Amino acid sequence: MVSFVRTLPTIRSLLPRASSSISKIMDSSSNAGMGGSQRLLALAQHLRQYKAPSFPEDIMEQRIEESGGKVVSQVGFPEAATPVGQNPEKFRPKKAAVLICLFEGDDGDLRVILTKRSSELSTHSGEVALPGGKAEEGDKDDGDTAKREAKEEIGLDPELVNVVTVLQPFLSKHLLRVVPVIGILNDKKSFKPVLNPAEVEAVFDAPLEMFLKDENRKQEEREWMGEKFLLHFFDYGIGHKKYLIWGLTAGILIRAASVVYQRPPAFVEQNPKFKVPQNVSNDTTIP
Repeated sequence: MVSFVRTLPTIRSLLPRASSSISKIMDSSSNAGMGGSQRLLALAQHLRQYKAPSFPEDIMEQRIEESGGKVVSQVGFPEAATPVGQNPEKFRPKKAAVLICLFEGDDGDLRVILTKRSSELSTHSGEVALPGGKAEEGDKDDGDTAKREAKEEIGLDPELVNVVTVLQPFLSKHLLRVVPVIGILNDKKSFKPVLNPAEVEAVFDAPLEMFLKDENRKQEEREWMGEKFLLHFFDYGIGHKKYLIWGLTAGILIRAASVVYQRPPAFVEQNPKFKVPQNVSNDTTIP
């Protein structure tokens, strides 16, 4: 038996209410007297006004394992869209967090740090991901988890990152509960990447706003227990290198960009109501 969840809130209902739009804050031409660090400070103040909606489903703890413990670009959707069945004791996913680390690019645009997983990994090799992974006992909160994992994976000093807000949790392909943590990197030059070769093959950055545009984007329709949803794929190139950003990573960045820029994407997300079986095993996955 399965149960149904209420309708997922619209993007507009999740956006922060602020008098100044982020587009104006980050527009270097309209803020000629405001330095980069000042614009990022204004951005941080803006994002602190955002409060992710809370849901009764947020009572879940740990049971389901995900291969390797890392969060990668697999199928994902907002946890608010996912009921836990009539007996929540049967479904307690492990907790994880990813870091959406934002900084100001040379052209004044807002950019996000991404990684490419090592091609030597046995699972999800070579896929694009946000830095992050499973929570550990010593982590104080989701921000701690995300920053610790970023340090382990790419050598990002936690002291350089100012955590400003978190988004509502997503569920990964293996039903891992993933909390996106938005952090500001004020001094990008102080970040000297040191990659963990066992986990990460490359680190790069991309403009956050691209995840609101219907450019270089494809989609596939998938189905989970009778409910259809869209899987988004973004092609991105930097220099001679090409990357494909998709699934959970793409979904999180679409939501993050919507919150930051205070507008919905130029395409349909299609995050429908989902159903989860009461009897969830370690082998249960979303197709």
